Amino acid sequence: MSKMDFGRKGHNNTFNNRHVPKPRPAPEPPVVRTDRPADELRPIEIIPGCNKWAEGSCLIKWGDTQVLCTASIEDKVPLWVKGTGMGWVTAEYGMLPRSTETRMEREAKLGLQQGRTQEIQRLIGRALRGCVNLKALDGMTVKIDCDVIQADGGTRTASVTGGFVALYLALVKLASARGWAYLPIRDFISAVSCGIVNRTALLDLNFREDSHAETDANFVMNARGGIIEVQGTAEKTAFTPDEYARLFALAQKAMGTLFRKQKEALELALNAPVIVPEIPLPTDTLDSRSAPEEPTPETEENHDEQNSVGDTESA
Repeated sequence: MSKMDFGRKGHNNTFNNRHVPKPRPAPEPPVVRTDRPADELRPIEIIPGCNKWAEGSCLIKWGDTQVLCTASIEDKVPLWVKGTGMGWVTAEYGMLPRSTETRMEREAKLGLQQGRTQEIQRLIGRALRGCVNLKALDGMTVKIDCDVIQADGGTRTASVTGGFVALYLALVKLASARGWAYLPIRDFISAVSCGIVNRTALLDLNFREDSHAETDANFVMNARGGIIEVQGTAEKTAFTPDEYARLFALAQKAMGTLFRKQKEALELALNAPVIVPEIPLPTDTLDSRSAPEEPTPETEENHDEQNSVGDTESA
């Protein structure tokens, strides 16, 4: 066979076939929100008292995301808190295997908590400790369990928002049992996600929006407008200070609705009025009155070391 014959009909064409370019898959259409405005939250419902045994509990439904939050009180504290005259608030977070579109393995079966799980439960614990007078809990620990039943974005912010309701109800029960004249809650705490998707700043991302976001951020704030924690990541390109300001403004706007939802759930459970501190003007966002008076006993790194032995801290 001559060189001219190679590749002709009837001859071995394998070499040529190897170099035929495969058609490229069609690009995904850009993610555009059509079901609600850019600055609008998904529907939120908080159902208190959904667990018979826990001192405090609620089921929070946030769009298609659902998280069961429970608060349990124990008469002991982690090793690093003993002898300090304080109590502790910690959190654990987990997702049920079919909370996602495809089944995920239980972390208990894998024998190791994933990094994402540890990050989220520490966020929840830090956020909720920021609203509690730990000195009033001397010798006691409140453990917040947040179990994701169904996930469609914003599970960590739903866990913080619902976890506060469970914590509040547990402390009401504790205060009643101990005969306290006051509740050791400094302020209301809530959280919400924001992001930039297709160059548009959006409030409260669902899973599809979050997975296509150029920037995503989570804001934890108290009802006085104080910032508890901000998590922000540029997924594709760096975001500008102006873009961050737009995200923060969206989060600020949403907080009033979130605190009202918490208040309504607590009043339903307690059959009594619940006072939410008024949110000040945006210029007064850093209110030092809401900051904890006492420092945390140890750094977060030391807490991590304690996780491997004995009485663990998993916030």
